[in-house]
Amino acid sequence: MSLEYYALLNMRKNHPAWRLMTADNAPLIAGFLDLAFIQSNRREQSETELTLLLDDYLFQLRDASGEDAFPREAGGYLDEWCRNDRAWLRKFYPQGSDEPHFDLTPAIEKALQWLESLTATTFVGTESRLMTCVDLLKQMVTGVEMDRDLRLAELREERASLDREIEAVKEGNMPLLDDRELRERYHQFSLTARELLHDFRAVEHNFRELDRSVRERITAWSGDKGGLLDAIFGEEDAINNSDEGRSFQGFWDFLMSPESQEELTALLERVFSIKALGEFQEDRRLRRIHFDWMAAGEQTQRTVALLSRQLRRYLENQNLHENRRITALLNSIEQGALELREDAPSSSSFMSVDHFKAALRMPMELPLFRIPIKQELNSRVEEAEKDEMDTSVLFSQVVVDKGLLKERILRSLNEKDHLTLKSLIKDHPLDEGLAELMAYVSLAEDDSHAYVSDEDRDSLEWTDREGRRRKAQMPRVYFSSKTNKEKKR
Repeated sequence: MSLEYYALLNMRKNHPAWRLMTADNAPLIAGFLDLAFIQSNRREQSETELTLLLDDYLFQLRDASGEDAFPREAGGYLDEWCRNDRAWLRKFYPQGSDEPHFDLTPAIEKALQWLESLTATTFVGTESRLMTCVDLLKQMVTGVEMDRDLRLAELREERASLDREIEAVKEGNMPLLDDRELRERYHQFSLTARELLHDFRAVEHNFRELDRSVRERITAWSGDKGGLLDAIFGEEDAINNSDEGRSFQGFWDFLMSPESQEELTALLERVFSIKALGEFQEDRRLRRIHFDWMAAGEQTQRTVALLSRQLRRYLENQNLHENRRITALLNSIEQGALELREDAPSSSSFMSVDHFKAALRMPMELPLFRIPIKQELNSRVEEAEKDEMDTSVLFSQVVVDKGLLKERILRSLNEKDHLTLKSLIKDHPLDEGLAELMAYVSLAEDDSHAYVSDEDRDSLEWTDREGRRRKAQMPRVYFSSKTNKEKKR
């Protein structure tokens, strides 16, 4: 985007990052948000944790600058930073929690990243960045080359270069990086690694905006449902198949590969064992940066999965409401047909269906005002007869203990890495029938590491309290051992 005057004027008024730069308490806001989220690498914090942390931060500032420096309470500052005219923090309720949580907005994370870049560095490395640019150019040129002979010539040249390097190493001629070259490449790696970590919030934000726009379209849609679904899934496919979506998926596939994880761990261990890096060897956060990538990527994947489930339930609720009305109409038609089956009328027109038409009502059809009749209410409470109340119904209710079901799942996962709901019920038959089965499905829906397959199906059987055999067809439910490990933590 070109830096055009009116566009910049609009950004100054509306962009959260620019509003932060012009805020009176910008040093307080930027310093605290960097401490709470960036330095600690926290994707979200509860209201209690963040309020206590801000209280401590304000106490230190008041101790150094005076009691009147920041007169407001920590909760007041947090509420202000979440307002729409600030948009520096995002306030939300995670699934299964009634306490609000906070997270940085992508715009503010970009502003903090820019402020960090203003700090003085030991040197400005140009060689490593130039080599990176050259490597990228080579990859682009090679990646689109269609001439087979030219590609073969380039590969042979690379092989010849490797052969010469191998011969040089055999002769003891091994060129090594000096301290300056090593520090320069480390600095370039550090910047790229941290920028990559910052990009995850922007990816989450884009998916939330997609979910919001889809819900708005569903609410305002006036056409047929087929057209609505085509528009929704077309837009979702466009996001997934966009450059950003495919790049993130490629990154995630590479990072989740066991070979890639082992390679990254080994490379980081070797790099941080180089004595020439000096004080950089103590950077524990960068030493474990690949685990931070995995945590941030997993959070993004959970957010996308949660939004997909919520959207699916939203559509199902809309469809259920429409289906109830259609079912009621069909039932009334069937009932009328059954009543007329034995005594069919001689006329060909014996049933009618309401047709859409405009409801016309003339102004003179409206009734005149009538004085409402005042109803006399008897507020005296009379004593009822003291008959015995039958309380047996209260004690015959079916109650399913979800805590017991969770313990049953965890004990089974101690013996195997994963299991299906069908195998679990085979070892532990249903005591409460269908209610207990639905409780298992509810636990799987609430567990981010359980999986309900839309493709595979299972047939489950059990015996009810009256001794009758029951059978149910349902999607296959998987439970993973990762659930058990995290519960122990």
